[in-house]
This record gives sequence, structure tokens and C-alpha cells, in this order.
Amino acid sequence: MPKLFIESGKQQKLRLDAERQLKEGTAPSAGVSAVGTEALELLYRLASNPESASDALKLLHELQVHQVELDLQHAQIVANEHEVAQALARYRVFYDSAPIGYFIVSLDGQVIECNRAGARLLSIEGEEVGGRPLVGFLADQSRAGFKGLLTALRDSGADASCEVHSRAGGGALRIAANLAPGGATVLLVICEFERSQAA
Repeated sequence: MPKLFIESGKQQKLRLDAERQLKEGTAPSAGVSAVGTEALELLYRLASNPESASDALKLLHELQVHQVELDLQHAQIVANEHEVAQALARYRVFYDSAPIGYFIVSLDGQVIECNRAGARLLSIEGEEVGGRPLVGFLADQSRAGFKGLLTALRDSGADASCEVHSRAGGGALRIAANLAPGGATVLLVICEFERSQAA
């Protein structure tokens, strides 16, 4: 079984919590790992001998404390996983329901992922967009500007923006982009120009 390394302060608190629950009788029933047969046999042998009976009690106590520590750690892991899953679901809703288009693209402009608003803005709803070049969804006159944006990002790493039009027509769109942490992908935001800006 792999050893769990815990900061000494946290380990001490865990042990105190485990001992308190054992003393109060509030410790959970064994849920992670029950005391094995070999350990029970050893305890029985030690307890059967008057000279080692006290050692058996100490060992039993240590096993009980360790069991409760494991149960507490397991409960915390389960709670953490639930919290992370809820946070991920919440951010997924924010991402999918945002009123502006979010795209993750490769450094050469291949679409990795986009939200619903992004697909709507480029009129690609219902199409499989992943792995396709974003420039293919732009009007011919917008392609050079978008390629220039990608080049600027790769060369300088600084944020960049440009104005484009969808291949399907419609009003002007504004793309703002930056490199993702680590620099392996590009994060894009696409939104519609307001009429006053586009005029």
C-alpha cells in the first residue's frame, strides 16, 4: 500500500481527530480497509499471553486510530472530488452559456474547442468544428488579418486583436486573443461589434 505523506501539523490533527472520535464512539465503521485476518491473529496471540497482553491493547489501539485516520482521509478525498466536480460543472455552464464566443485553437489556427456562442457567430452550428482551421470559417478578406494575429501571437506572445467577418456574412466581429499559459494553444474571444463601432 502506498504511504500517504501528510504535513506533520495536518498529520497530528488527523490523529487527534481520530483518537477523539474513538473515545467518543463517533468513529465511522471501517469503510476503507478493515483490519486484516493476519493482524487479528497476531492480536489474538498477543492477547492470549499475559506477558504481551498490554502490547496487544496498544497495537489494537494503534490499528483503530490508523483505521479512523484512513476513513477521515477517504471522506475528505470524496468531499474534495465532489467540490471539484461541482466547480467544473459550474464553469462548464458559464463557458457554454456565455454571450460571446470562446475558442481554443492551436498555434497554427486549428480549432480545438469552442462554445455555442462561438459556433453561432461563425455560423457553424451543427458542424464538426474540432480540428478544422478557424480561417476556413472567415470571409476571404478577413483571412489575412487573422493569420497576422496568429503570427503576432507566436512572435511576441503579446495579446492581439483584429476585425473579421464570417464566411456566412453578417456584421463585423472582433477577435481578441492571447496565448494560453504554457504557450501551447491560443485563447480567442469573438464578439459582435456594436453598430456604432462598426460604422
